[in-house]
Amino acid sequence: MTSLQVYDTTLRDGAQQEGINLSIDDKLAIAALLDQLGVGFIEGGWPGANPKDTGFFERARTELNLRHSVLAAFGSTRRVGIKAADDPLTRALIDAQTPVVTLVAKSHVGHVERALKTTLDENLAMIRDTTSFLVAEGRRVIIDAEHFFDGWVRYRDYALEAVRAAAESGAEVVALCDTNGGMLPDQVAEAVADVIAATGARVGIHCHNDTGCAVANSMAAVTAGASHVQGTINGYGERTGNANLVTIIANLQLKKGLEVVTPEQLGQLSHVANKIAEVTNFPPYSRQPYIGSSAFAHKAGLHASAIKVDPDMYQHTDPQLVGNDMRMLVSDMAGRASIELKSKEVGIDLDGDTETLTRVLAKVKDLEMQGYTFDGADASFELLLRREVGDSVPDFAAFEGWRAITEARDSSGETASEATIKVRTGQGRVIATGEGNGPVNALDTALRQALTPVYPEIEGIELVDFRVRLLDTSHGTGAITRVLVEHRDADRAWTTIGVGGNLVEAAWEALWDGLSYGLMQSGVAAR
Repeated sequence: MTSLQVYDTTLRDGAQQEGINLSIDDKLAIAALLDQLGVGFIEGGWPGANPKDTGFFERARTELNLRHSVLAAFGSTRRVGIKAADDPLTRALIDAQTPVVTLVAKSHVGHVERALKTTLDENLAMIRDTTSFLVAEGRRVIIDAEHFFDGWVRYRDYALEAVRAAAESGAEVVALCDTNGGMLPDQVAEAVADVIAATGARVGIHCHNDTGCAVANSMAAVTAGASHVQGTINGYGERTGNANLVTIIANLQLKKGLEVVTPEQLGQLSHVANKIAEVTNFPPYSRQPYIGSSAFAHKAGLHASAIKVDPDMYQHTDPQLVGNDMRMLVSDMAGRASIELKSKEVGIDLDGDTETLTRVLAKVKDLEMQGYTFDGADASFELLLRREVGDSVPDFAAFEGWRAITEARDSSGETASEATIKVRTGQGRVIATGEGNGPVNALDTALRQALTPVYPEIEGIELVDFRVRLLDTSHGTGAITRVLVEHRDADRAWTTIGVGGNLVEAAWEALWDGLSYGLMQSGVAAR
């Protein structure tokens, strides 16, 4: 196979996802991360089509120092009836000063006639004219054959003519696009093999995920001879998204033995995908293959027993190859092996300590009956474990009591919440009152006001997520409440759980355990 190319279109196609709105600074940050990962091409956007993309290419020339990737500008073939040299949008592609230009071109008869409203011959002329003009200007050209597969099914001969027109005019790759995302792997493989045999062109693949097959279709295309793969990080994109390059890169490298990035870059896959998720402000998908936090998480006791002997017995690959790690989840489905492996994760070796393992397992199962769940609250389990084995958890404060109230203060219906905490530390007794947006926020504010003077490290601990679930909802407003709270500092994130007869009671437990865990992990002693 000709060297396999990986082409990222997160900054253009991925940015079309509902809810994603990237600034120029965001795009520059993502481009730097993609270069760190080592993708071959980074498609930066469509210069001339909107000011943001034009501005990105202007700043990229001086601010983006790519070491591994090549920047590509995206555009379309010239407009109907004019020369490429006279088309302002084609000129904008030249002005972007990127070494690569990717052109979207029509390859479906119906789209030529109804969308472009021109003749089939004129469309082919548009492909030839624009491609040859850009090549003459010193640009490497990639053609995205839009709606190719749908066109190939209905009008095979014309779809092949479009590919030939591009290749004969100097395009180095013709990427076949499943624009509507409706194809299945066997259809993609048949079409790709046919195009290569009939035209001799270098073929790429660009898939959307409307059938849930974007990654599978991309892999089928490679098997059939495609040597250029397009997609987006984390599968971002319009509708159901584009082919997920994270999964494709790992599949190509670990399953097909094709080195598309270096092993060191592959080890950055989880980090890069999660950092890009932070920039897009879309939380990482925990069940994403290879890099999700649940991708190598094990809950069943049977699995844990086998993993204790050999991790490969229930894992298809080594998670560290993609920068991830194995996690053991503790729940009422756990056995002693689960507790033992989870204990090793936090640095406590219970190998052979059957009595302690049995006691901790019984404690977990009893708490789960009360509504606790530790598979999503690792920090709470670690606190429980350390207390059960006698490993010291600092007693950062002794609480005399707390209260939280919400009241309507005028006839407008607006409410205000206030919480008061009485606490003792080694430095004396403190009474603190906090106001907030609801009783839990007020409680968190009061807790921080009381303890920050003694433990200034709390200022570096941020509450980033708060989730509530009612248990036994048949009891209505009298149902037991479960609260999960996620905190983060500069180095890590952790989740704690609280369960109680009301929201504030459950939240108090999760809040206090969350701050205690953060202080403990930072090596803070009780004061």
